[in-house]
Order: sequence, then C-alpha cells, then structure tokens
Amino acid sequence: MQWWAWIAVGAILLGAELTFVDAQFYLLFVGLSALIVGLLTISGAAGAAWLQWVAFAVLASVSMVGFRRRIYERMRRKLPVMSSGPQGEQLTLVAALAPGESGRIDFRGSSWTAVNAGSALIPAGGRARIERVDGLTLVLHADG
Repeated sequence: MQWWAWIAVGAILLGAELTFVDAQFYLLFVGLSALIVGLLTISGAAGAAWLQWVAFAVLASVSMVGFRRRIYERMRRKLPVMSSGPQGEQLTLVAALAPGESGRIDFRGSSWTAVNAGSALIPAGGRARIERVDGLTLVLHADG
C-alpha cells in the first residue's frame, strides 16, 4: 500500500475517534498504527505490502492490548461524578409524616408522594433526607 494511504487511513481513524465516535480508544490505537506504518513506508523500512500489513496488525494488536485499558481508565478517572437523582438531598416537610405513612410533598416544583421509611416521626417544619426514589415516590428519613 502507498505511504499516503496509510497516513490518510490513520488520520481518518484518529479524527473519527477524537471528534465523532466514542470507540473507547480502539480507533486511536488502530489509527496510530496506520500512521506509524505510513512513516515506516516513507522511510523505506516497511518493505513489501504484506510486511506492511503484518506490521500494522502487530502494532495495532500490541498497542491495544498493552496500553488501551491503562490510558482509558486514566482518562475516565478525571470525569466528575454526576448525580442521577435527588438521593441524599434534604427537604423541609410542611405536614407531619409518621413512620410508614405516606403523603404528598412539593419538591423542586413538582408534587411527589413521600413515605417515611424511618422509625421516627418527621414533624411539620422538620427536615428529612431523601434516601432513594422508588418510581414516583420519595423515600424519606428524618434528618438528624
């Protein structure tokens, strides 16, 4: 294969990985391998076409197996933790809520069903913590 074809394929794969596709760094290593084979072909070190393909396959396989996981985990470790719901948030109840009892509350501009999963009464004006969300029901515990 011509040197410019290896470079073009490598650039397309790198561009796709970095801009359009989240292939978890697989395309990155395949693209880098194609670029390296292109550079070896320019220098005359790659040899025959079959040798270029063997070098490409070996480079892509070894780099993916050897480095992809470590680099991917290092890059993903820096992402912030995203909250997926109101678990752990506090709210103030307008009406008292006895243990095991349910009632309606307003939270974040919406009306919710809330159940007191704790063993203590949550008084009117008392603070409660959202333990979890079951469907459209907020499961609360007295805060404190």
